[in-house]
Amino acid sequence: MMDLSELRVVIPVGGQATRLQPLTAEVSKACLRFMNKPLIEIAIAELAKQGVKHFIFGVKGYINYRSLHDYFDDGTPLSAKYGIEPRIHIKYQPHFDDLGSADSLRIILDYYDIPSLIAVVQGDNIFDLNLADLIDFHLSRKAFMTICLTKVDDVTGYGVAELEGERIIRFIEKPDPKEAPSNLANTGIYILSPEVRSVYKEPPIQKKIERRERLDFGKDFIPYVIERGYPVYGYLLKGRWYDLGTPANYLSNLIELLKAGYGLDPSWRVEGHNVWIQSRSAESLRRRSDIVKKMHEGKIRLEGAVLIGRHCQIGEGSVIKDSVIDNFTIIGKNVSIDGSAILDRCIVYDNATISKSIIGRHVIVKSSPTKPTSIEDLCVIGDDTIIEEGIRLKAAKIYPHSKLTSVT
Repeated sequence: MMDLSELRVVIPVGGQATRLQPLTAEVSKACLRFMNKPLIEIAIAELAKQGVKHFIFGVKGYINYRSLHDYFDDGTPLSAKYGIEPRIHIKYQPHFDDLGSADSLRIILDYYDIPSLIAVVQGDNIFDLNLADLIDFHLSRKAFMTICLTKVDDVTGYGVAELEGERIIRFIEKPDPKEAPSNLANTGIYILSPEVRSVYKEPPIQKKIERRERLDFGKDFIPYVIERGYPVYGYLLKGRWYDLGTPANYLSNLIELLKAGYGLDPSWRVEGHNVWIQSRSAESLRRRSDIVKKMHEGKIRLEGAVLIGRHCQIGEGSVIKDSVIDNFTIIGKNVSIDGSAILDRCIVYDNATISKSIIGRHVIVKSSPTKPTSIEDLCVIGDDTIIEEGIRLKAAKIYPHSKLTSVT
């Protein structure tokens, strides 16, 4: 069995995540807050629990690099947060302009001179994975590459594999659903043998690099190695896998994970309820106690599954259902929030209604009994936005630093 502390896990983070904008207009998709923490932190923390110590971000673009480096640095802050000893180490792809996710891996392998097995996971997915079992599968089959697959009801937007036994004999990136060879979707989780470095030196791949042509895993590299006869195997994930690439997926998966209590500290849970309220310091514990007291007195209602962050305040008469409220957020009186995510340091004034929407960081939603504000039907509000009272939004996308005023 491989010592996971020696494994290098590469996390490709490129592109502008246009499907998630305006949330990702100024932050990397991997650092978008989800369940009150940066999204990629969930995967890193889970893999670290399994013994992984070395992570490398295959990062492209300034926003992606700034977001990741400013939060994770070299891994020391995250190690301290989770009490990981010896600490994890985080490195970054050098500032070379790669040609796609597979080319990013080539640059990393060369720059850090990695001679061993390599794992690749994606920065915008949440997954259950027994990494040791996956590596054992890979080694026992003498695979060149193992691709983690999951069954999906709709293959739209996914790479799809056709298997003969456990071996992948054909791979099609984002096929027409009518032409898909199976319902086995690529999760973007890979194990690659050290021989991958020699494949990058093969003439067809070298020509693509010299001509500055695209070199992605799904569109280019995986079909190439299968056609060349390399043993590529499919490993069916046994647990959950969530693609958070769109606002609709973000919310539906958020609520599903919330109802399952995924990754939530049991000490945060309010006894007898599917409600978690985070706290660390004495001050945040007092805020937590205040919210719990209001719940028990019937002054506020937290229904379904609800996660409340640290140092939050909720006014009397408010109802929150199947939603996440991030740290330092203030909710006024008689506010209704349903199936939504309110990110950190927001203020939502009295009598506002927020339904099936995502409110970015540092947003102010003004509202009053005489001019209530409503935000509904999958609205996505960018960071640092101010919404004046009386505004009614449906299925709107508002970019960061906007100010919305009502028409008088």
